[in-house]
Amino acid sequence: MNVVLTNGTLTATIDPLGAELHSLKDSQGRELMTNADPAYWTGHAPILFPIIGALQDDTYRVEGTTYHLAKHGFARRRMFAKVAQNDVSVRFELADDAETRAVYPFGFVLHVEHRLDGATLHTEVTVTNRGDTDLPASIGFHPAFAWPLPFGHDRAAHRMVFSAAEGDTVAAIAANGTIAAERRPSPLDGKVLKLNDALFADDALVFDPVHSDSVTYGAEDGPQLRVDFPGMPKLGVWTKPGSAFVCIEPWDGIADPEGFAGDIFDKPGIHRVAPGQSHRAAMSVTLEG
Repeated sequence: MNVVLTNGTLTATIDPLGAELHSLKDSQGRELMTNADPAYWTGHAPILFPIIGALQDDTYRVEGTTYHLAKHGFARRRMFAKVAQNDVSVRFELADDAETRAVYPFGFVLHVEHRLDGATLHTEVTVTNRGDTDLPASIGFHPAFAWPLPFGHDRAAHRMVFSAAEGDTVAAIAANGTIAAERRPSPLDGKVLKLNDALFADDALVFDPVHSDSVTYGAEDGPQLRVDFPGMPKLGVWTKPGSAFVCIEPWDGIADPEGFAGDIFDKPGIHRVAPGQSHRAAMSVTLEG
C-alpha cells in the first residue's frame, strides 16, 4: 500500500516498490511530478542502486567472476519493507537475499527515507555493508518533474538555473548506454539551461563533474522547484522528447565508459564500502514562490 505524507504545504505519495516517490503535490493539489504516460516512460523517481546507468554488455566482474546487472541496478524493482512512519516521514528497508546475491554477491541493508519539512521534501539513501568483504556501490536519484509545471506557463518557458558555473563540455552517451570517449559541447548559456526537446535527441545530458550543488527549475516568473544535491559529483538531465516530464538526476556514480572491461572496484564512480560501514547520498526538492 502506498504511503501518503502531508504537512499542509506538500503532499508526497511513496510506493514501497522501489521506495519510489510517485507524487508530489502543492497545497492546492497541483501535481509537480510526471504523469508517467506509458507512451514515454512509466517511472516516477526511481532509486538507483547498486549501479547508475548501463554496464558494458550489462556485465561486471568481481575478482574474475562475471555477473549481470540491468541498467540502474535492481533496487527500483524490489519491494521494500516499511520500518518507520509518521505524518511527515517514512523509512523503508531492503536487505540482501538469495535473489540479490545471485546478481550482486554482497551483504547489505539499503535504507530510503522521505521526509517533509515545510515546502521541502528530503530524500536520503544509505547503504550499510553487513558482509565481511568490501562492497561496491553507487547511489543515484531519478525524479521526473512535470514539464510544464502546473502554474500556467508552457513548456518553452521552462529552464534550469545552475548554482555554479559549469564546464564547457558534458559527457556523451553511446548507443549502448555507456559513456562515450568523446564529450559534447555544453548547452548552458552561462548558468542557464533553456529546455527544449532537441537537447535530448541523443539521450541525457550528463554533467560529469557537476560543480553546482543545486538547480532551480521552472518558468522565470512563476513558482519554481529547487533541487539540492550537496556532495553529489554528477548530474543527469533527461526526458523523452515530446513527453510531459523532465528528470533532474543527482548521481554519485555513472555508467561504464564505453568498452570498459575492468573489475567493478575499478569502475568510475564506484564507492568501496568497508564491512560494517555505510555510504549515504541525499537530495531535496523545495517548492519556491
